[in-house]
Amino acid sequence: MELKDIKAVYFIGIGGIGMSAIARYFLHNGAIVGGYDRTPSELTKKLQTEGALIHYEENISLIPEPCKKAESCLVIYTPAIPSNHQELLFFQENGFCIQKRAQVLGTLTRSLHGLCVAGTHGKTTTSSMAAHLLHQSHVDCNAFLGGITKNYGTNYILSPDSPYVVIEADEFDRSFHWLSPYATVITSADADHLDIYGTEEAYLESFRKYTSLIRPDGFLFLHTGVKIKADTQNGVTTYTYGREEGDFHAENIQIGNGEIVFDFVSPLGNIPNVQLGVPLSINIENGIAAMALAQIAGVYSEEIRQGMATFKGVDRRFDFHVKTDRIAYLSDYAHHPEEIRQSILSIKELYKNKHIKAIFQPHLYSRTRDFYQEFADALSLLDDVVILDIYPARELPIPGVSSELIYNNLKPGIQRQMCHKEDIPALVENSSFDVLVTLGAGDIEDYATCIQEIVKNKV
Repeated sequence: MELKDIKAVYFIGIGGIGMSAIARYFLHNGAIVGGYDRTPSELTKKLQTEGALIHYEENISLIPEPCKKAESCLVIYTPAIPSNHQELLFFQENGFCIQKRAQVLGTLTRSLHGLCVAGTHGKTTTSSMAAHLLHQSHVDCNAFLGGITKNYGTNYILSPDSPYVVIEADEFDRSFHWLSPYATVITSADADHLDIYGTEEAYLESFRKYTSLIRPDGFLFLHTGVKIKADTQNGVTTYTYGREEGDFHAENIQIGNGEIVFDFVSPLGNIPNVQLGVPLSINIENGIAAMALAQIAGVYSEEIRQGMATFKGVDRRFDFHVKTDRIAYLSDYAHHPEEIRQSILSIKELYKNKHIKAIFQPHLYSRTRDFYQEFADALSLLDDVVILDIYPARELPIPGVSSELIYNNLKPGIQRQMCHKEDIPALVENSSFDVLVTLGAGDIEDYATCIQEIVKNKV
């Protein structure tokens, strides 16, 4: 089905962060948008105010009538939806055009210049930075992001006149194999999603395959620490980047007084005195990658400097809820051992000699099974750790796998505690700390407002 033939779009799992961005694209383009999700959320409520027809019961009769016409309705579903979902079966049995979210994004990368960001971690922040750099410049862009940007309060940017689209390229379920990037960053390739890939070798092979999809006139920006072997087509220009090494890197890094400033070194033109709007050390590397994409797209140096200074960050990525001289509380979406490690190191660098307490909610039974020792090692960088029950997301329990696997492998001498999520408010109320961070990609964020109020009262 061609995009021009689509009159209605139905989303199964419309409340997902990536799905909702595409829903907004079709709403902006005048299509009737309907959708199902299991539970209401702030995101689905906002979509409803924007015109989406959403219900929360798996029920074919609740599908809007315009979305029941196979000749003009595109159905988009998330891989998290089970194969026996009643509504998905209805569309399959009645000849609808059914696509995964990634297939739709792939179509957009073939009609626009796709600036894509792939990697085990850093995708959302880097792609959001790149989108902001382009959008606030004379170049502008469309963007489909994996988080709500604080600059725009959305995960989607529409610019009908720009030839560029910024996309977060997700390796889960090999989704990024649908894309045809003009330029792509690969931030990292630490093994993950082994429930899908089976082995680290298969995971790395998936990234190698992804590099072969870059257009022949395109660009690859590869982090110096990434282990994959690229397999690009003839004509693709490959660059490396890193914090202090690679074709693109930083020099004269200055960290202090709540600020980070550095000089951006680039084969396309150096930019001195770049200031990070979100001053965390991990954002030096994220910023270097985003600035490289912006330079390829033709953003001017002064526009890049201005954009970096005005970037406000992404919800749930180093998201400060309380920040005073006395106490701080932030939440972070980190849910992979390397993300946890980088998050903790960045916080420790920002708050030297402070009592930092972390509450971690493991995400997925399979990820906990595969990486419990790595999680324990990363969390052991702190002196005070609370472990919650596993958030299952799309999975059923695995015998013998629980968050105690992480808890029992924390290094000796660490203050540790197991906790059920409903007991978080009481735990925070009765704890002492200088900095509190909640970590995880599950529903721990539902407690952020409550925690914020408790921490405020400790000031």
